[in-house]
Amino acid sequence: MTIVTKIYGPPGTGKTEKLIRRAMAYIRIGTPIDRIGYFAFTRKAANEAKDRMLKKNPQYKKKQLKYFQTLHSLAFHSLGLREENVMQDYHYNDLGKELSIRVNAKKDADASPYLTCDNEYFQIILKAKEKDIPVWDEFCTGEHSTNVDPDLLKHIEANYNKYKHPDVNNLIDFTDMIHDIVNNPKKIPEFDVVFIDEAQDLSPIQWKLYDILKSKSKNIYLAGDDDQAIYGWAGADVDRFIQEPAKEKVLSKSRRIPKAVQDISEIITARIEGLRATKNYLPRAEEGLCSKINSLENVDLYQNKWLILTRTISRSKEICNLLKVKGLYFENKHQKSYNTKLYKAIINHTKWLNGEKIADTELEDIKEYMGNRELKKDLKWFECFDNASAEDKIYIRLLLSYKEKLSEEARIKVSTIHAAKGGECENVILVLDNAKKIREATTKSIIKRDEEHRVWYVGCTRAKRNLYLMRAKIERKGYQL
Repeated sequence: MTIVTKIYGPPGTGKTEKLIRRAMAYIRIGTPIDRIGYFAFTRKAANEAKDRMLKKNPQYKKKQLKYFQTLHSLAFHSLGLREENVMQDYHYNDLGKELSIRVNAKKDADASPYLTCDNEYFQIILKAKEKDIPVWDEFCTGEHSTNVDPDLLKHIEANYNKYKHPDVNNLIDFTDMIHDIVNNPKKIPEFDVVFIDEAQDLSPIQWKLYDILKSKSKNIYLAGDDDQAIYGWAGADVDRFIQEPAKEKVLSKSRRIPKAVQDISEIITARIEGLRATKNYLPRAEEGLCSKINSLENVDLYQNKWLILTRTISRSKEICNLLKVKGLYFENKHQKSYNTKLYKAIINHTKWLNGEKIADTELEDIKEYMGNRELKKDLKWFECFDNASAEDKIYIRLLLSYKEKLSEEARIKVSTIHAAKGGECENVILVLDNAKKIREATTKSIIKRDEEHRVWYVGCTRAKRNLYLMRAKIERKGYQL
């Protein structure tokens, strides 16, 4: 019989570190490393767990920790799939063009294994697959807009399956991987112990894979926090996590959250109407700060480190534009805010002006921005880089005038709440604006409403010291805190 242990890890309590230590304990009693399965929700989290394990166990090579991965990677390797056969975001966009419908699909493997797509038809199809139910049944839940045409939905589903067919493009999507491995359980390896991090985000089809892993393992550890379950839109089943029979342990001390942030986070969790596990944890001794602000002008962004969180991608873009106007260096989606190619050409041009030797390739980079101009010692880069946009030149000049260290990691990061899950920062600005479709959805469904509370809970609990709640542009259209 498999022994199941469930570890509830509120924000900053170190649930990943707890799992790593448990894995270390199994190694000490002689468990072979290839009999330990450690599965994280994202590729980034899996790699971080692998790196921690290697640091604590230098006797191992990276390739020996082959089962420190995501569930999708387990399916991919167990099924013997090839990268070129995996559906990517551009495939969805191409299919949309074929069907004459707008599909803006994006995949960020670091943030989550789920595809974000602003086309509601594909949202229904992909969610149905995660929930392991027919597409029509998902449509009939009534959780989608009334604008969805059922006949068009059937048409798109049929063409989606045709597009992936072995005789057409021979493609498989991420959910297909899980379905296929669930239907081929003999291909799943046996383990002495299995660890699954962020288990609250597993979808019904992923829970079926979990059931198979449980049947093939002696011990299994589930770690997560139902209050941080924010992937219901993709079909995640947080109730299954809460209800899974297991020995339970709550990590009771946060190394991240100060008292002021905990207080505001508890206001949010108290609003959850559905199933919720009871968990109490102690904050850090530091009081911290939770303050409401009207705009970015109310804080000094020119000092210290900042994480600016938004509910939607469109609001993130607005924040990025504001920061550029202020001449601030930041990162968004792992990308630096300035034109890195232009900056490289500027550095090389400065070297050339100073009489330093530069490579031929560096010279070509300079000339690319100069157009038909000749290199002259009496012209600065912004006077002769005609092929650079005025916006890029103005912004980089501002950054340089403020002596921003552009070669280093930015002090300011802009992110959606979903993409920032697992992250933290000394100073967090939580922008309370909400999208109309999100507000409308929460009025119709307790499930949607609960998930929305959880999203804002995740946002608040990224703060290690100071939390600033930035009021919505129109108060009644924002999340109320």
